[in-house]
Amino acid sequence: MITLIVCAASALAFSATALARESAPTVPSPNEIVAAAPQSDWVRIPADELLVMDLAPDAEGNPRRVVIQLMPPPFSKGWVHNIKLLARSGWFDNISINRVQDNYVVQWGDPNYDNPEAEGETKKLPEGMKVMGEDEYVVRNLIPLSNAISAAFARNKAANANDGPKEISVYLGDAYQVTPFHFEGWPITLGFSNSIADEAAPVHCYGMVGVGRNLSPDTGSGAELYTVIGHAPRHLDRNIALVGRVVEGMEHLSSLPRGKGELGFYADFEKDKRTPILTVRMVSDLPASSSEAVGQQGLPQPAFEYLSTESESFARYAEARANRRDAFFIHPAGGADICNIPVPVRRVPSE
Repeated sequence: MITLIVCAASALAFSATALARESAPTVPSPNEIVAAAPQSDWVRIPADELLVMDLAPDAEGNPRRVVIQLMPPPFSKGWVHNIKLLARSGWFDNISINRVQDNYVVQWGDPNYDNPEAEGETKKLPEGMKVMGEDEYVVRNLIPLSNAISAAFARNKAANANDGPKEISVYLGDAYQVTPFHFEGWPITLGFSNSIADEAAPVHCYGMVGVGRNLSPDTGSGAELYTVIGHAPRHLDRNIALVGRVVEGMEHLSSLPRGKGELGFYADFEKDKRTPILTVRMVSDLPASSSEAVGQQGLPQPAFEYLSTESESFARYAEARANRRDAFFIHPAGGADICNIPVPVRRVPSE
């Protein structure tokens, strides 16, 4: 009899819990918030900030196109100038992916430059390339960022209020820099020296694109590029130039075979694993119509929009990413690393 009473009580408790969950108000998921965002909250990415990289077709003959958004001012430095120059001069054509290090980066460039297995001569860089200093890894003129920084401080102050619920937090601070925030669609962190906020830098989140370099004082030219394919290597922030992010085709890079050589470079016995890069072009230099399009199998000029990080829709989306309350989740996390709040980007018809 005792067992039956216990079982009945347990069943009633389970039913009450299930009923409570079923009757709880429906909370939209981050994806639902993004889908409901009005057109006015979306920002068109200029064609002059988009780079298309056509890899050799896969084993089944399918085209592999990667689209990269380059960073705009104030974070676009001489490296972005160089990358556009390299693309427009055709220098990137017929290079290859030379390094794939698991949970770290995919790197591409001239296979005969800074490659342990290099055999031939390096490609000559075009005239007009800029040389940057290490101080250009960060932005110290914070006036263009002031509104975004003020909003980030306000959110952090509310999240850390002693009398407020901790689950209202969005961005979590970290050991690398103190205050993370988004600025015009990009993940940024704010650093301090002598208790003064004096430098901002983009963040090494998944899919971000950076410039390969040798030991300091070399800062790289932009001829060697990489993208993050694993857990965000935040120790690289402010130590290397970030110039953009992959907005489409990331699967073509993250799924490549890992290199067995030093630092994930393809060793001499696995040269066949290097993926050729056929062409790299600025979208603004491509024909708009698919019938005129150059590149792989007549692929048309791509166009994209990102959800404005200054919009109310993004604020709701970021809070929902940090504190999931939709049906699957039980406990809100109380905050999120900035890399766990990726900025939504969508493809749109070309104009």
